[in-house]
Amino acid sequence: MDGILNIYKEKGWTSFDVVAKLRGILKVKKIGHTGTLDPDAEGVLPVCVGRATKMVERLMDHDKEYRAVLLFGKKTDTGDITGNVLAEAEVPTLEKEEIERVLASFVPGYAQIPPMYSALKVNGKRLYEYAREGITIEREPRQVQIPALSLEEMLLPRITISTVCGRGTYIRVLCEDIGERLSLPACMESLVRTRVGAFSLSSAIRIAEVEAAAKNGTVDTCFSSVNLD
Repeated sequence: MDGILNIYKEKGWTSFDVVAKLRGILKVKKIGHTGTLDPDAEGVLPVCVGRATKMVERLMDHDKEYRAVLLFGKKTDTGDITGNVLAEAEVPTLEKEEIERVLASFVPGYAQIPPMYSALKVNGKRLYEYAREGITIEREPRQVQIPALSLEEMLLPRITISTVCGRGTYIRVLCEDIGERLSLPACMESLVRTRVGAFSLSSAIRIAEVEAAAKNGTVDTCFSSVNLD
């Protein structure tokens, strides 16, 4: 069984959960996802099966597109709404033009500091493991690519943003940094990944659909058409 499944990762699942579940459904060993999504995030998660696993790195380098809801007035230790609150502030009246100007300042990219709550390894240990122990590790800024960043909706203290970004970009950190440039605490309230390369939200399928197809013998119809050579 070889190919790529354009999975819609649902809220509450880790990317590892998705791979483990599909491994059981498909009865395969060679399987891997193409870029971690946080448990509370949802959306496109291409999963490579069999010979297609050789394409994982290539797919991870493709541009990704996200839609995020940013909440002003609150900063957390994780960068999203699930974390412990570190700072709060009243949100003043913000002009649409001011927000759009700040968003434009992040295009086509900027130096971003990876968050402590991330799977990056330092000395063989993941950053989130240090964070859970109350240890903060110094992280070097990394240049991330943001070809597009736009304001979709403005209902203060929330705004909805849409962004296209390159590999290694943390949207939670981007939300915090947008707030910082507006002199406000901010965090990410929700996140949907709408595209990874050519894989879009409109063609993504849920795990339940793959499971049903496997039971009735039509699982091959779940795979995307792709040249594995």
